Amino acid sequence: MIRLKDLEAYCNRLLEIETFQDYCPNGLQIDAGRVEIERVVTGVTACQALIDAAVEAKADLLLVHHGYFWRGESEPLKGIKGRRIRTLMQAGVNLLAYHLPLDAHLQFGNNAQLAERLGFSDAAPVKDGLIWQVGLQQPLAADGLAARIAQALDRQPLHISVGNRPLQRIGWCSGAAQDAIEQAAELELDAFITGEISERTVHLARELGIHFYAAGHHATERFGVQALGGHLAEQYALEHQFIDISNPA
Repeated sequence: MIRLKDLEAYCNRLLEIETFQDYCPNGLQIDAGRVEIERVVTGVTACQALIDAAVEAKADLLLVHHGYFWRGESEPLKGIKGRRIRTLMQAGVNLLAYHLPLDAHLQFGNNAQLAERLGFSDAAPVKDGLIWQVGLQQPLAADGLAARIAQALDRQPLHISVGNRPLQRIGWCSGAAQDAIEQAAELELDAFITGEISERTVHLARELGIHFYAAGHHATERFGVQALGGHLAEQYALEHQFIDISNPA
């Protein structure tokens, strides 16, 4: 068991949130009044289904990657957002959210965890921790990388192929980083993996000559929050449960 303010302070230091200019506040977003934390539920997005599951699990804290109060988001607490926050407050479930800091962390971040699941042991960040890369000793076929992604994420990626040349330098960035494809090409990567794809991405991949894999926003960002939750559970003897709300996007 640990006090909420101490747990937040630890996470803020661990993830170095002050070093990021993010699109949302990182840290405690909803203080529901429960001071002592014993049960933690983690998940990707603080949607109503995840909140309801956290309430059912009698969580003291819900820890997510996608929380609330995004830049440009409507401010009034009404409609869907009002219902979500009301559910948290009425059940006494605090909400802790970390966005870019949880993508970038060298151990618990989404990109680091994705590298581990893809079997890239020598991976490292090249762009502020948000774009990662690996150089393979044994080149990998483009279809072979698609198969490896499918096995790791339990879903087939959308692969924009640009030929049959074996892949040696592979990069990735979890979530919605399709517009980083030009940076990936500047890094002379053979392939780039991210979560989402836009119409323009197909043309850019073909014209830049870089294989592109859209592996799912949700799918590529499931692992960081699990790793952080597991670490907190071990560090402070907490009960931890990851709840995966299925999302094909």
